[in-house]
Amino acid sequence: MPSIRSRAALAATVTSLSLCLAFAWSMSASVAQVPAKPQAKKQAKKQAKPRVETPAPPAVSVGKIKAPKGFRVELIHTVPRESQGSWVSLTTDPKGRLIASDQYGKLFRITPPPVGGSPSETKVEPLAIDIGEAQGLLWAFDSLYVVVNSGGKFPSGLYRARDTNGDDQLDKVELLRAINGGGEHGPHGVVLSPDGKSLYVVAGNATALPDLTSSLVPRHWGEDNLLPRMTDGRGFMSDEKAPGGFVCKVDPDGKNWELVSMGYRNSYDLAFNRDGFLFTYDSDMEWDFNTPWYRPTRVCEVASGSDFGYRNGAGKWPTYYFDSLPPVVNIGPGSPTGVSFGYGAKFPAKYQDALLISDWSYGKLYAVHLKPKGASYGAEVEEFITGAPLPLTDLVVNPKDGALYFAIGGRRTTSCLYRVTYTGDESTALSKGSDEGAEARANRRRLEAFHGHRDPKAVDAAWPFLSNPDRFLRYAARVAIEFQGQAAWADRALAETEPQAALESLLALAQVSASDPAHRKATDPEPSPAVKGRILAALDKLKYEGLSTAQRIDLLRVYTVVFNRMGRPDAATAARLVARFDVAYPSKSRDLNVELCNLLVYLGANDVAAKTLDLIAKAPTQEEQIDLARPLRVLKIGWTLELRKAYFTWMLKSTGFKGGASFGGFLETIKRDALTTLSESEKAELKPILDAPATTIAKAAAIAPRPHVKDWTVEELVPVVDAGLKQKRDFDRGRSLFAATSCFACHRYDNEGGAAGPDLTGVSGRFGTRDLLESMILPSKVISDQYGAIIVSTTDGKVVSGRVVNLSNDSMMINTNMLEPDAQTTIDRKTIEEVKPSTVSMMPQGLLNTLKADEVIDLIAYLLSRGDRENPMFR
Repeated sequence: MPSIRSRAALAATVTSLSLCLAFAWSMSASVAQVPAKPQAKKQAKKQAKPRVETPAPPAVSVGKIKAPKGFRVELIHTVPRESQGSWVSLTTDPKGRLIASDQYGKLFRITPPPVGGSPSETKVEPLAIDIGEAQGLLWAFDSLYVVVNSGGKFPSGLYRARDTNGDDQLDKVELLRAINGGGEHGPHGVVLSPDGKSLYVVAGNATALPDLTSSLVPRHWGEDNLLPRMTDGRGFMSDEKAPGGFVCKVDPDGKNWELVSMGYRNSYDLAFNRDGFLFTYDSDMEWDFNTPWYRPTRVCEVASGSDFGYRNGAGKWPTYYFDSLPPVVNIGPGSPTGVSFGYGAKFPAKYQDALLISDWSYGKLYAVHLKPKGASYGAEVEEFITGAPLPLTDLVVNPKDGALYFAIGGRRTTSCLYRVTYTGDESTALSKGSDEGAEARANRRRLEAFHGHRDPKAVDAAWPFLSNPDRFLRYAARVAIEFQGQAAWADRALAETEPQAALESLLALAQVSASDPAHRKATDPEPSPAVKGRILAALDKLKYEGLSTAQRIDLLRVYTVVFNRMGRPDAATAARLVARFDVAYPSKSRDLNVELCNLLVYLGANDVAAKTLDLIAKAPTQEEQIDLARPLRVLKIGWTLELRKAYFTWMLKSTGFKGGASFGGFLETIKRDALTTLSESEKAELKPILDAPATTIAKAAAIAPRPHVKDWTVEELVPVVDAGLKQKRDFDRGRSLFAATSCFACHRYDNEGGAAGPDLTGVSGRFGTRDLLESMILPSKVISDQYGAIIVSTTDGKVVSGRVVNLSNDSMMINTNMLEPDAQTTIDRKTIEEVKPSTVSMMPQGLLNTLKADEVIDLIAYLLSRGDRENPMFR
């Protein structure tokens, strides 16, 4: 029988729920203000009227903020909105004072009370320097570095402020480098390098890359999509091209900028671990919810030379592309803001070593517990501090008092400063970390030392690692080779016989031989037909049957890059490749099928439409269906009238799919592009389907309900499932049932599914069959504090239940239907009368009652497999 604690943990992981953290409207303790400077004599003679602040909606009270046992959260300052704005960035100075920035205004210096002291002792003073609107602050080199993300007054850029006369007041501001970017996707955080000699700056995807002195990323990046890209469904940043968000290393004077990593959407902040490895928390594109190209917010290690594959619209690279890198861990939907390791905090070792990351929209401060994984890291994620609403903007550990400070605010919402201390019984002695994985990471560092320049030793040193099973080592080795002169290794790549090394080196050769057409300059040389032919000949030598599924996907990716950058193959080559890959399509792998479909459509295979439509009819998720339907929109051959009818009938069905704000626009793009491939006679024949009324659309989209089988109990199913898991199970049926029971509608699993609930891919290993069955059969028995629904009552009689997803000024937006991401109700926070937790789970009961016992076993096996069809349960 699981403990209450374990059931609560499972509820937080499995149930499609929202925050149940009710909040009370209560004003914080008064805060002592530093007196303003004396006015001029002429002004002093006038009768000064006392300024009256417009009362701001109070913040969540500390009693409604959830933290682990032994941790204390104090509200030490409520920010007066009219005079101090809404704080979005924090840092500390050498005296242990905090410096904060208003998103749209000035900088402030805060002297917190001693730990154990009264919040009324907090002192706040505006800094006299004329600078602000900072989304990155750092004290280093006897200076305050300010990354301005312009809200209007100050141009975006990296600034340096100093105290030139030793009076403890910053009095000189210097613009080190203007940065072309603004708004909430502009330049963001800045941190100090581990050696204390450099700065690292992160910028969002609406920021133009500054002039670079050097780059650790090979400068031949591109979109690398084989078929025409579908830009954002609402046109948002549709002209944006790679590199997207980026990280640069900068010298203290701001003169030399080196590109370190790229391909992020909108990372806000950075943090180094004690071993000198850099991490960021990247944002999702919430408008892409429930599309196959949706990528949840995620923690990434900012590896040297890396491209994390963010591209606009449907052009985002899936994590399995081997010219990109995977995240450390997926977090889920949210709005990433400040991050920091817990180093210096007087916390138990577990939290000292944790990467603490802030989610603005859902009010969560996560503790990401990193675990060495080869040459990089994996992680377990804990919800450390939560509240509703608790729009976290930034956090910092103050080494002077060992406390963690975090701010809430942004978008002119009520801003507050909180302090977190530990008062429990566990030791807070300085953590020394772990050496696990040190050798693999040291190998990676040796490879990364070759990035950005030529070295005669690089090719021989890196080549053996191209076939290493560790993806981060392979990536570091390939980037090292790409920086060496092509003549030094091209023949070696073309002659390589080890499959993985051949794939890596041929990808490198394709990339360095031709830039992506989307970024090719007039001065760039045209791709060499001879090199293209030699690469294709080398790829022909790789025996498809002898490759693993991952290597087959890598092979198709190399073809994609070659054809994207070097042009279409001639007719004979195209026919040969169709013959090679047509027999392999379809496969049992969902991801491999998508890549095969893209290539075969590009090459013009005659039967790809029929095969793909059959796959679409069998696909259990809307994500898989869309992923397969998307390439067909540009296919012009191989169609019969019946196939056309099937394709456009699917489009009718797809109008019943649910997704984010851009979802409908993407589906419209698929249909619009497909219409351009029709002849006039086909349009006439298809007119009844193309012009179908809404009733027909609803009928096409309807899914027949499954018949009731039995009202299962936990005690009945546990022994049946435990015994059944020892027999050979059916992976595909388990996946289909995960969709049939609506699990995919709310939960992500194996990189597909909805965004309302948490990702269930990692549920194996943490929970047993009883835990899973109990959470499905009795979802309201134990409701997680983190994922329960809230019920909001207003003074005008409204009652709204759901999850807080966004804030702006006094508006609070609540998602009221977890199956529809766009189902939102806006509430004026000043009208809220009561907020309380719901005692009923948002996860529906009876999900298993339409399944036979054997089907339940396959569903549980699928959940426990982490999406791996090669798991022993299926052999």
